[in-house]
Amino acid sequence: MFRGRSLQVAQLLLTVAPAFITYGYNQAGVAPLASLQSWVSVFPEIDTINTEGAIKERNSTRKGAVIAALQMGALLGALSCAYFGDRLGRRKTIFMAALITIIGELLQVSSYGIIQFTLGRVIVGIGIGQLSATVPVWQAECSSAKHRGQHVVVDGICMVLGFVITNWVDYGFSKTTGEIQWRIPLALSFLFPLTVAASIFLLPESPRWLVMVNRINDAAQTLAEYRGLPVDDEAVQTEIASIESSLELTAQSESVTLRTLFVGDDDERLLYRFALCLAIQFFQQMCGGNLISTYISTIFEENLGLGSELSRILGASALTWKFICNFIPFFAIDRLGRRKVFIVSGAGMCLCMTVLAITTSFENASRGLSIVSVAFIWLFNMFYPIGFSGANFLYCTEVAPMRLRVAMSSVSTANKWLWNFVVVMITPVALDTIGWRYYIVYAVISACIPVTVYLFYPETMGRNLEALNNVFRDAPSVWHIVSMAKRLPEGDVPDLVVEGDEKMTVEMKEHA
Repeated sequence: MFRGRSLQVAQLLLTVAPAFITYGYNQAGVAPLASLQSWVSVFPEIDTINTEGAIKERNSTRKGAVIAALQMGALLGALSCAYFGDRLGRRKTIFMAALITIIGELLQVSSYGIIQFTLGRVIVGIGIGQLSATVPVWQAECSSAKHRGQHVVVDGICMVLGFVITNWVDYGFSKTTGEIQWRIPLALSFLFPLTVAASIFLLPESPRWLVMVNRINDAAQTLAEYRGLPVDDEAVQTEIASIESSLELTAQSESVTLRTLFVGDDDERLLYRFALCLAIQFFQQMCGGNLISTYISTIFEENLGLGSELSRILGASALTWKFICNFIPFFAIDRLGRRKVFIVSGAGMCLCMTVLAITTSFENASRGLSIVSVAFIWLFNMFYPIGFSGANFLYCTEVAPMRLRVAMSSVSTANKWLWNFVVVMITPVALDTIGWRYYIVYAVISACIPVTVYLFYPETMGRNLEALNNVFRDAPSVWHIVSMAKRLPEGDVPDLVVEGDEKMTVEMKEHA
């Protein structure tokens, strides 16, 4: 039905975009609704509007737990892909995730009790966790080395688009009356997973997964469709042979289990590669991005002293700006490389969090300081997506060996959701107790990003996934991996040979 460029566009519009809009829409959509009178009349157990003192504190904790239930479900969902991803295949796992999300959303929108709503939120989280762990793997395995960065970075654009849509939808329906203020915004979320479920089997399976399950002819046919070439083209056949060779080398390692990731393998350097994935997903959450996206209206209203109406508008506008800035990595990721975007992003976020700590440290801050704070929040929303609205998902799929790609992506994404949960739960308490010092935590963590990336993260831009596996395997030590990756030429089917500690020769076959 689709081939070449049209197939890549169809993959984006029919599956990738709605999957990650689902992610953003559901993650950010409930917090603004929880301040509506029509909401608290149905869920009085988490009413923080009409309560005071100890009751308000208790309800506030409950509200945080209900909102964060999605993150715990997502953690479980992402971990489950370590089992389902290679057994069912990429498409079936994505289809299952979409169905689970729809079931959870149905429970949410039809809720008249807090238990049902919380259960629905956990189930939605399971589905979203599976989508966030599987879709980037499927994309990376289907993309050419030249365009892989742009294809996967689109995930971050669509995720933030979900944030934008849900904030403006919530704001618009807040002007209505009755339960439609929150039931309609929740009901609109059905559109996106339904699109995923209806379209996923119109698109081909991952050619690398097909090779892994020994369906070589199907893999060649699928790869030809994605590349827009005849199945007997030399480029297609050479890339399939490269995938088979890499799989044979990886298969010599111990069987794929979670223990494999944590114990590692000296030949494959699995623990080192797994640590890269865990660290980059940790940075994605603990640099302050989730703090700003989830609690931006609270920061404007309670910390900066702006009015409720102005805070909602500024919050939605800032997320719209963040969405626009997501196009920066789309154009930069395959030009500047992964390392540069991570380093620039981390340094910029460190600067912004440092300024926020300073400007919010003054009691009864002047209007001028509030304006500076708002400006640097907007600046933060420019730096954050440069490195951490999609490049983090991409990098985890690139450094993992094929047989362990889903397992590494699943566990590292679950790690991301764990820290997401931590931020959502502790931020309200931290802002009330330690105030401006809370921003120092994120400034320090952001400052660690450029240093860590420079020392330990090899460049993966334009590199063949199988050739990268050779770099990790053949480097004499972990301190040589970054330098060896720099000397690896770009292309879909390189054959890498390493001789000695320093000498590296590469034979490269160029294909149109």
